Amino acid sequence: MISRIDLRGAAFPAGGIDRDLLPRAELDVAAALEKVRPICDDVHHRGTAALIEYAERFDGVRIDRVRVPVEAITRALEELDPAVRAALEESIRRARLVHREQRRTDHTVQVVPGGTVTERWVPVERVGLYVPGGRSVYPSSVVMNVVPAQEAGVASMAVASPPQADFDGLPHPTILAACALLGVDEVYAAGGAQAVAMFAYGTDECRPATMVTGPGNIWVAAAKRLLKGRIGIDAEAGPTEIAVLADRTADPAHVAADLISQAEHDPLAASVLVTDSEELADAVERELKTQVAATKHVEDRILPALGGRQSGIVLVDGIEQGLEVVNAYAAEHLEIQTADAAAVAARVRNAGAVFVGPYAPVSLGDYAAGSNHVLPTGGCACHSSGLSVQSFLRGIHVVDYTREALAEVAGYVVTLAEAEDLPAHGAAVKARFDWKVPQSK
Repeated sequence: MISRIDLRGAAFPAGGIDRDLLPRAELDVAAALEKVRPICDDVHHRGTAALIEYAERFDGVRIDRVRVPVEAITRALEELDPAVRAALEESIRRARLVHREQRRTDHTVQVVPGGTVTERWVPVERVGLYVPGGRSVYPSSVVMNVVPAQEAGVASMAVASPPQADFDGLPHPTILAACALLGVDEVYAAGGAQAVAMFAYGTDECRPATMVTGPGNIWVAAAKRLLKGRIGIDAEAGPTEIAVLADRTADPAHVAADLISQAEHDPLAASVLVTDSEELADAVERELKTQVAATKHVEDRILPALGGRQSGIVLVDGIEQGLEVVNAYAAEHLEIQTADAAAVAARVRNAGAVFVGPYAPVSLGDYAAGSNHVLPTGGCACHSSGLSVQSFLRGIHVVDYTREALAEVAGYVVTLAEAEDLPAHGAAVKARFDWKVPQSK
């Protein structure tokens, strides 16, 4: 059901563990780039017509418009199960508590008398928020996208989610209801790479966005990489990943349940256990067989995910080597189920989010911890962060110097400009004083 990689006794160079030794999906973002390029180009040139065709081709539904009528969004909230509404409202409340504290404030530094530099934090003007909707429905991703954008002060935001054949070509009604709860009434029935292209280029129905955020499948992640530069992106949040660093103190039933919880997302989902206990590895394998047999989505998602190259049990010599492995792997979600888990978690350098101890499963973070579940995947956690208020803010330096303050540093500016063979830089300073500006020959 799940493979093993035995790293016990292996010697690793000073640069660390070779990431190629660790479980990774056979299909990666780089391989998907060329498949999404013609789709994105088509949306660029044909706009809504292309989106309508892709809805029929990829989602199996014929639609005549991409933008969702406001009445449909309102109706979805009115018809929402009260228990689901209460759960969403609690998820929103907790997310706001965490994200509101992330808001940065402007700060001014007086460098010299008469010379200041202020860092202003300005939200991006418009964001496109992607919410997956293929195999499952993800109203939680509406919350995770919208709340930090709102707390950052983004003025214009739109949500895209795939059209559903079961709902007359609209996104799932629970997604629409979540949008209504958050006050978002600009929603589009578009999924996959084509939705990212819609936000990047704009159509007759949808204005271009400055930035696109949100999780998705491999095709969404590839489109974000392809179009980065034209749009800002949060990170490449592709198929989900969980890594669990555990020792003999971990409960194998908990570990197995957590590995399965992420495997049920997608056949390309990655579930990785890193442990120094062969006994725990054996017990987890037994638990996987028992628990998988009793759950849903077995044949189409869980078994392909657990049996794929992206999943596995990695045996290590000890927790020290285990930390090297998980830091090299840079998981989207990393659980620490060891003795003294908090101390071990404090030494993690690379992870989208870290879940400490037996009572902080990834599922908690998916819905109601208050943290954000839009996180970098595919090893991107070694250089990228999860979605937050900061994702939607830009720092702008405002430089304000008086004549006297400029005069004090002018000589240094001219010296450095000449050292870089950029005399016009120095001349721009000289022109403000009684210095002679060199004439070009």
